[in-house]
Amino acid sequence: MTNPFNKDLDQNPANYQPLTPLTFLERAASVFPDQIAVIHGNLRQNYSELYRRSVKLASSLNKIGIKRGDTISVLLPNTPAMLEAHYGVPMSGAILHSINTRLDASTISFQLNHAETKVFIIDNEYMALAQEALKSIDIKPIIIEYDDLEYLGKKEEFESINYEEFIDQGDDAFNWLMPENEWDAISINYTSGTTGRPKGVVTHHRGAYLLAQGNALTISMPKHSIYLWTLPMFHCNGWCFPWTMSAISGTHVCLRQVRADKIWHLISEHKVSHLCGAPIVMSVIVNALQSEKRKLNHTVEFLTAAAPPPEKILTGMNLSGFNVTHLYGLTETYGPAVVNDWQENWSKLPEEEQAKLKSRQGVRYLPLEGLDVLDPATMKPVPRDGKSLGEVMFRGNVVMKGYFKNPKATNEAFKGGWFHSGDLGVMHPDGYLQLKDRSKDIIISGGENISSIEIEEVLYSHNSVEIAAVVAMPHEKWGETPCAFVQIAEGHCINENDLMVWCKKFLASYKIPKKFIIKNIPRTSTGKIQKFLLRDEAKILK
Repeated sequence: MTNPFNKDLDQNPANYQPLTPLTFLERAASVFPDQIAVIHGNLRQNYSELYRRSVKLASSLNKIGIKRGDTISVLLPNTPAMLEAHYGVPMSGAILHSINTRLDASTISFQLNHAETKVFIIDNEYMALAQEALKSIDIKPIIIEYDDLEYLGKKEEFESINYEEFIDQGDDAFNWLMPENEWDAISINYTSGTTGRPKGVVTHHRGAYLLAQGNALTISMPKHSIYLWTLPMFHCNGWCFPWTMSAISGTHVCLRQVRADKIWHLISEHKVSHLCGAPIVMSVIVNALQSEKRKLNHTVEFLTAAAPPPEKILTGMNLSGFNVTHLYGLTETYGPAVVNDWQENWSKLPEEEQAKLKSRQGVRYLPLEGLDVLDPATMKPVPRDGKSLGEVMFRGNVVMKGYFKNPKATNEAFKGGWFHSGDLGVMHPDGYLQLKDRSKDIIISGGENISSIEIEEVLYSHNSVEIAAVVAMPHEKWGETPCAFVQIAEGHCINENDLMVWCKKFLASYKIPKKFIIKNIPRTSTGKIQKFLLRDEAKILK
């Protein structure tokens, strides 16, 4: 039967426009043009200026032939240029590809090739790394160099277009491009590559719009909040906070490097209200020198993801004036899509009980339609008993479009009408999710996802290694870090230092195991490595 309320009531320009977070900046510039949008060193940029520069970036890209669907890659730290890229690139109709600045050259080469990059915007600090990556790619992107005045290191000479000169060519009256459809891609972000090469996660304007608003609503961010950039913007587009801050006409305080003295100084000087980061950032804050710390006269909201922070760190943060909220999500969910929403009555419980509750990942974000722990074989929910293990799955508008040029992986990820996270967890009786393991053996070190398989492949490439198995081991500073168990081939002789030197040839520094243990690897009768035994052994290592 036809719904009578749909009769003669069609979409038209008066009642439908595609959702996009780009309109947040346009509105902020219109309503609060003089509100400070960006603080970076001595730079103060209001919303009128941020909007104008973003439009000029879009115009300049358009002038060199960039069109809808082209990819613009950026290798930038947390700087004004990175914020402008989050608006100016999609305003040109292009797709933003933010590259992890900690990657090795070969991984960057793969991403540039796979994403079919047309323009590559590079911070001067990473020019040497970019130059190495560009040596082995099949494409010839236009190179634009950003020279940040806050960067005090050695300047690299490279044939490129200067970023400021490039923007100056743009027209600030440019009629920037809205998406033709809110399902249009806005960005591509690469996973850490748990099996083989990294996968390109494609996200859309609608999801970015909803999660950006969801950030503000879920954590109750007031208008004109002041946000310090300790979370890298290359991580899931900074969990969509580059767009969230325009939605609330807030202020971005940029920070190139996570340093204790800088963090405390900026929080105190600018009355920072919010910041995000992995537990390692909390360690930096809590363990700062007494001379670096400041007495805060306001509570600072700290949002953390990755492994649950240790109770000692949570206590230290609380005593230092920070309220910590635990989040959980993936690149495929635009960043955080689960929040440990704190119940008021929990604050009356003993501290030990509170710590247990804080370690849970929580409940779904407002813009997420579905979150559950399912049996992947039957696709039915596991019992809500806090014990029954299943796979964490998502569904809704803040789930990715899919993996770029990888239909097989996309279909597998969306099997049964849910996004399969690959994470294992339990559901408590009150509906709060808690992670228990990572089915893909991902190691989260200082907020960085590290593939154990990638490290194992490097170890296996050494002719003296017969068997290699990499698991997570606890680390006081980084939360956890890779630990490699290696069985040496008969007739060969090799030590821990040799293995360390070998790994340094092929891996980014943060992926190199902190400990190598040479021993006979335990296996089942069918030859399968018993990683659970190695995990137990690694848990007691220091």
